[in-house]
Amino acid sequence: MKRFWRTLVGKLWITIICLVASVLIIMGLFLLPYIDTNFTNSGAIKKLFTLVSMIGFSMTTFFALLLFNKITLPMQQLIRAADSVRKGRYDTRLSLRTSDEIGELANSFNHMAEELENTIRSLNHEKEHLSSVLRSMNDAVITMDIEGSVILTNPPGDAIMQSWSSLGEDQETEAHTATLHPGRSRVPEPLLPMFHRLLSEGGDHSMNIHVKQNVWSVHMAPLASDGDVRGAVAVLRNVTEEVRLEKMRRDFVANVSHEIRTPLSMMQGYSEALLDGMAASPEESEELIQVIHDESLRMGRLVKDLLDLARMEAGHTDIVMRPLDFKELLERVYRKFSVRAKDREIDLVLSCAQESLVIEEGNEDRLEQVLTNLLDNAFRHTPGGKRIEISAARVSSSRGSQEIHVDIKDEGAGIPPDDLPFIFERFYKADKARVREESGGTGLGLAIVKNIVEAHHGTISAVSEVGKGTTFQLHLPVERKQYE
Repeated sequence: MKRFWRTLVGKLWITIICLVASVLIIMGLFLLPYIDTNFTNSGAIKKLFTLVSMIGFSMTTFFALLLFNKITLPMQQLIRAADSVRKGRYDTRLSLRTSDEIGELANSFNHMAEELENTIRSLNHEKEHLSSVLRSMNDAVITMDIEGSVILTNPPGDAIMQSWSSLGEDQETEAHTATLHPGRSRVPEPLLPMFHRLLSEGGDHSMNIHVKQNVWSVHMAPLASDGDVRGAVAVLRNVTEEVRLEKMRRDFVANVSHEIRTPLSMMQGYSEALLDGMAASPEESEELIQVIHDESLRMGRLVKDLLDLARMEAGHTDIVMRPLDFKELLERVYRKFSVRAKDREIDLVLSCAQESLVIEEGNEDRLEQVLTNLLDNAFRHTPGGKRIEISAARVSSSRGSQEIHVDIKDEGAGIPPDDLPFIFERFYKADKARVREESGGTGLGLAIVKNIVEAHHGTISAVSEVGKGTTFQLHLPVERKQYE
């Protein structure tokens, strides 16, 4: 009942009752004395006056109830519907069907709720579409507000945030951010200089940053609203491999130029000496000619190795595969190097398992080139009086297939741990002090070996200890490679 008096109808009813009561009181004050003096049956008139007053009050009550049904109840339905929309139930509709202003208000409300539902649905679809795009991106996306708090990331961005969380942590700044924006992270330390430059200068910014031995390409653009920068979005891509390949390309060009320039310079110098008649005797002339010939052969080997390596890496070499007895190949290579071992006073040992070492697919010439290159490296880096051991056995791999494991172990100077991962790269020298003329190689041997082994679906690795020697481990599959 108390709630009724607070409604619009309740207030109108009180107002009407007060007005009617005031009119009746005023009329009573003025008419009652007149009735007593001028009418003989004043009691009947007073009863009639009282009856009219009661009828007036009854009519006001009736009209109040009528207004309650026509105004207050629809308004309460409208209030409940509006509250339902406020709570997120956008499919709420009013079922009022009247031709008055309240009916028009209900129709406007239904239209507004329908438009709001469509707008919210469209926004949700756009949000889901944006989330799908961000999730499907391989590049990391990190969005920040103007205070430097991260407000949106995709899965690669989350991984970067976790990986970089320990870089340059500022406890005071982190505490300030945690107070203002609980649950949010700060801009990663490597992105801070770029973020501050964007806020001060505006516009897009791109650069490469180095973090934890990785190189990241970062493109950062401002988030603008009404002409004001309110944050930034950064797209990060790991370009470590691209940078490494570009460095390898530059180093390769420089190394090729150096390796070709050296024999060319010697050939040019000795030929000019011959043309100028600097050779005092036929023996000196023959010596100069022999140097020119040796350098021309060395340059020919370099060009041939370069061509072979380029063909292998491009997949343009047709390697004929056929069954191969690997034990016979090892024995032949062993005999070929036995004379060299005797001249160098190096103990060359071959130990093969008793079981068959036949592989179903192999190219004899290419595998002999692999063994020759590995043994040639071992002899060049092993001093006299030391030992070089070749061992081979047939074993079962972890996948259950049969493999031939070949180890070539020397007792040379060894390879430093920092250089070991790069020895199969072109022109890489573990011993920076060694010049190519002393080693006699082209710098491409191990790169060619790796390509040949991979063409046979095998693997090659190296284990080394400085001062104790190096072991090259060659694994070749026995069964024919099955293609799906």
